[in-house]
Order: sequence, then C-alpha cells, then structure tokens
Amino acid sequence: MSLISAEKLGVRLGGHEVLSGVDFAIERGEIVTIVGPNGSGKSTFLRALIGAQPLNSGRIVRAHGLRIGYVPQRLHIDPTLPMTVARFLSLPRRRGAADVSRALERVAVPHLEGRQMADLSGGQFQRVLLARALLEAPDLLILDEATQGLDQPGSAAFYRLIEELRQDLGCAVLMVSHELHVVMAASDRVICLNGHVCCQGTPEIVASAPEYRALFGTGTQGALALYRHDHNHSHEGDCDHAHHRHEEEA
Repeated sequence: MSLISAEKLGVRLGGHEVLSGVDFAIERGEIVTIVGPNGSGKSTFLRALIGAQPLNSGRIVRAHGLRIGYVPQRLHIDPTLPMTVARFLSLPRRRGAADVSRALERVAVPHLEGRQMADLSGGQFQRVLLARALLEAPDLLILDEATQGLDQPGSAAFYRLIEELRQDLGCAVLMVSHELHVVMAASDRVICLNGHVCCQGTPEIVASAPEYRALFGTGTQGALALYRHDHNHSHEGDCDHAHHRHEEEA
C-alpha cells in the first residue's frame, strides 16, 4: 500500500479551480519532486495532502498511522520575540533535551539549542525547520520549496542532506522545487503540475515530454530546461501517451 495517495483530487479557491483531477501516490523510500510554474497549485496540493486544505472533489487515502514531517516554504518569526532554538523545537509539544540535540546533529547544525531563532542564518533556519519535522519520526517528509532564499551551495548542501536522511531513515520525500538541476540529481520521479498533472516519470522522461517543454522551454542545461517564472502556458489533455512514448525511447 502507498504511504499516501490522491484520487481525482480537486480544489477551488475563491471560486477558481486551482487543482483538477489530480492522481498521486508515493511509496516508502521514494523521492518525488513536483515542478510547475507559479500559480500551478503546487503548495495547495501539499496542503491538501496534509489535511490543511479542504477538497472540493476526490479523496486522499493515508496509510494507517502515517507520520508526516512538514517543512514549510517560509515561516515568519517576529525578530523582537525572544525564542531559542530549543524552545522552538519544543512547540507545540515539549521535547526532551536529548531529542532536540539528536535532531540538530542529524541536520548538521549541532549546539544551536541556545541560539535565538532571529539570529540564525537562512541555511541554519531551514535546517532547524527540518530538525523540527524529523522530531515526528516521519514516514513521509514533505518540503515546500525549502531552499528558497538560500544561495546555490547552501541549497545543494541542503538537498544532499535530504538524500542522506532518506537513506538513513527509510522515509519517503515529497518536495516542491524550482531548482530543476536539483530535480535531476535527487529525484526518483518528477511530477509536472499545472492545475493538473501534465506529465510524470523519471527526470529524463519528463524533461523530454512536450508538455514539460511547453512549460519550461528547451534550455541548455542538459535535458532539463531553465526555470522560467514568467512563462505562460495553456494545454489540453493528459500526457500519459507522451510519458509512455518517451519511456520506450529511453
């Protein structure tokens, strides 16, 4: 059984259809990345999976006892509010000092317990958010553009850590990313989303699918295109046929 699956998932926000007919499943130990232009419903889809966004149609099925660790796209903490890392990691449930220490070591920022959250660098802050997610001992780790605002070396190091955690913990990883070179390096499967699933498969298959190229252009970085925030796109139908055709060609 999949850890979590969505069947014909649909979401409307403010009378606008954001997601329609989305089918999805992820297995234990798998790394799946969702790509798509701004406004394509990526974050809404993640919120629907964790139960924070009501559905208008379809259903979500979770494995019994599924534990999810969630790393949000951004989290604002008032810089005037005194809050240590240890205190933050103990919200909303109190955590023992040994658990906090172990989680911080696991994400390669040991000895930050006494530091103020407001004093952390961007990379440290994201790793503390990741440590908080790991305290749930997750079967599924969900990251919503968790490296936004980090420079390229910091981002690459963060995703290498994610891959190590997948190997060490055996958890599945579902992430939204705008860094397509990371997608190629780290993902078992890529889902291209633009209100519905345009195409999916291994990174190489998705990169060669016409639906993907219509969204992102053809670019020059190997098979994967450069991400274009301003690229408008409309299309019809599904790309299962393209997915299978490119799989045969691969």
